[in-house]
Amino acid sequence: MPPVPPLALLPDHPLLALGPLAASAGEIGRRILVDSQWVILGYFLALNGFLLVLLTMAAVELRRQRAAEVLASRWRVLGSDVAPRVSILAPAYNEAATVVESVRSLLTLRYPDLEIVLVNDGSKDDTMGVLRRAFSLEPQHPIHRHAVEHQPIVGVERSSIAPNLVVVDKENGGKADALNAALNVASGELVCAIDADTLIEPEALLRMVQPFLMRSDIVAAGGTIRAVNGSSVDHGRVVTPRTPRGFLAGVQSVEYLRAYLTGRLGWNRMGGNLIISGAFGLFRRSSVLAAQGYEHATVGEDMELVARLRRRAYEDGGPGRVEFVPDPVAWTEVPESLKVLGRQRDRWHRGLADVLWRYRGVALRPRYGSLGFVAYPYFVLVELLGPVVEAIGLIGLVIGLATDTVNWPFAALFLLVAYGLGLIMTVLTIALEEWTYRGYGRGRETLVLLGWALIEPLGYRQLTVVWRLKGLWKYARGNTEWGVMTRKGFATEEEPPGPAGP
Repeated sequence: MPPVPPLALLPDHPLLALGPLAASAGEIGRRILVDSQWVILGYFLALNGFLLVLLTMAAVELRRQRAAEVLASRWRVLGSDVAPRVSILAPAYNEAATVVESVRSLLTLRYPDLEIVLVNDGSKDDTMGVLRRAFSLEPQHPIHRHAVEHQPIVGVERSSIAPNLVVVDKENGGKADALNAALNVASGELVCAIDADTLIEPEALLRMVQPFLMRSDIVAAGGTIRAVNGSSVDHGRVVTPRTPRGFLAGVQSVEYLRAYLTGRLGWNRMGGNLIISGAFGLFRRSSVLAAQGYEHATVGEDMELVARLRRRAYEDGGPGRVEFVPDPVAWTEVPESLKVLGRQRDRWHRGLADVLWRYRGVALRPRYGSLGFVAYPYFVLVELLGPVVEAIGLIGLVIGLATDTVNWPFAALFLLVAYGLGLIMTVLTIALEEWTYRGYGRGRETLVLLGWALIEPLGYRQLTVVWRLKGLWKYARGNTEWGVMTRKGFATEEEPPGPAGP
């Protein structure tokens, strides 16, 4: 591609009218602008090259997992007396609209030794009331170990119609605090942390427990999260999965699919999984208690716990592998308003920045293996600083347009690379989904997914850059607010949802 002609060869450039000094300063600025654009292009090429490697690793890992034929062993686990006891930890704050369907979903899980510990974290709505009415809760004597710290417990109640359901009513302390209270009350060898607005498929827990049965070094496992918006839900079960029709929910469904099926599955092969979604993760309880539970002073408590468990494994020994299992699926309601979605992404990025700063000591140190040499640098350079690089590229383009120094062939190449490679990654991910699980079905639903894949980079991607930059700015100022997350509630089979808009 021919370079942009030097400023001195542009006799009509407005900077020349201001004299030689201004022209010289303008030439320096122009050169910096041009050089920075090539650096940014190189960053995008390197980033997408690495993502293609992740996609390849994901395809290899997916083929291995499907070839393992674990279905028969799942049913053996179902009838086994030695299956590890699992306690589901579900914090709830102002979840009156969705909590009953979520609990019903949990009660339909197929697992031989299951306990459900739901924590009402000082809700201001009628969360506790709807739980009492729906599940006939009765007060219990609150005897439990106080292994990790949390806000005081007001009461513990157990369902008379579902004895494996325990509801803890406590003073508000935040999500991490609620999870710590659930850890103290729980009795399972394994604990499954979920969000109270999450619907888990009936066999998901059987699939999730597989890594713990097959390997002794597993400390945590995570499953796939899908957007439930637009799907029909009946008594806590997703009975008719549909790709969301509303714009914001639709582009998020593509985003979630790419993040889980490609990103986290690919990290299995590279030994670097550093994130398990707080909406659906399974942990070895003894390891979590030894690490003193969830950290209160962060808004990224799920990633912080995983990073701490992995670092402790390198330092003290014991299980430390984090596995992603694509087959277990949980469904969650994603935000359908710009305001709520912006708060969510702002908070996620603040949490990411906080965790990476807390564990900066693992970077590029041989002691921490792939965590220090692969995972940590990736999360800093790509996940944390990615929006900064994208913003610089966009600002550079605007300045180039304003000063009439745009290299149009370069600009066209830059936009083509950014859009084209991202679209290729998404389409290949959807192809993997079609080859394997077809979570939203096939035919028309796949076409809708592809439609959202085409639209996602045009506007929505730039909005996420703004929200993540806002999160970085808030983190730098010490802002740790959670932000209000409103829910619409799940649609039922009898009342199919109408079209949803942003």
